[in-house]
Amino acid sequence: MPVRTGKSNTTTLMEFVLLGFSDIPHLQWMIFGIFLFLYFTILMCNSIIILITKTDPALQTPMYFFLSNFSVLEICYVTATMPRMLMDLCTQKGTISFYACATQMCFVLLLGGTECLLLTVMAYDRYVAICNPLQYPVVMSHKVCIQLVAASWVSGIPVEIGQTYQIFSLPFCGSNKINHFFCDIPPLLNLACGDTFVNEMAVYVVAVLFVMVPFILISASYGKIISNILKMSSARGRAKAFSTCSSHLTVVVLFYGTATIITYLRPEASHSAETDKVLSLFYTIVTPMFNPMIYSLRNKDVIMALRKLLGK
Repeated sequence: MPVRTGKSNTTTLMEFVLLGFSDIPHLQWMIFGIFLFLYFTILMCNSIIILITKTDPALQTPMYFFLSNFSVLEICYVTATMPRMLMDLCTQKGTISFYACATQMCFVLLLGGTECLLLTVMAYDRYVAICNPLQYPVVMSHKVCIQLVAASWVSGIPVEIGQTYQIFSLPFCGSNKINHFFCDIPPLLNLACGDTFVNEMAVYVVAVLFVMVPFILISASYGKIISNILKMSSARGRAKAFSTCSSHLTVVVLFYGTATIITYLRPEASHSAETDKVLSLFYTIVTPMFNPMIYSLRNKDVIMALRKLLGK
């Protein structure tokens, strides 16, 4: 709904239309059913992880404290996009108000940044556990763990609110159709009028701070971890050390490989609306669905806790 200003001929959009999967109308209900199933699967699997890490005595360690928080984050992350997408598939309208769009973008950016930081904290936890095992109880005390998690959740709030405000301060005076299933930065910048160079540079700066820097820290941590593991004389010790890290490393590769680097750090000229939509499905839906499975299937402690829970 465009509103014309009194002193000029420009118009300001008061609502957008999320196109989503409107290009395949004959498959709308099938897609709705698939995504509804995936949403409940994500909620159930991550809730189980939270439950067992809170109740099982064997899982009262920093690693599982971080895993529990990571599952909470995944539930929040997927809830920021999927309910809205399911409603749009059901109603086949896709209209979203200006402020609702801004709110959704802010939460998606904030939770995405938190995920990058929390993955970094989890990598640091594994680094201390394997490279400095004698100092681990002191370095990763419960107080420190809470501080690290709180910092991961809070650090991005002012930055992402500022970035959202900056983008939604742009004039949107043309089409109001967003070729996406949620309010994301690239499709919104495509709708903005005038020069968006400053906004694009701001996106890259924030991406470097919240994506590339954590990725470099994670890579450095695992470089040290792998070097330390290879120096172990016991084959059993090496296998155990690798098993405690492999799940987290798989999640890191899955999240970074399909999402942030490809979506936000590739050249603007290579952006494609359809490609962005497919990639977004990976990091907003597929990754949160597979994460609890990855941690469950590759972790003996989690499997034992699940068996106890099912036994009860």
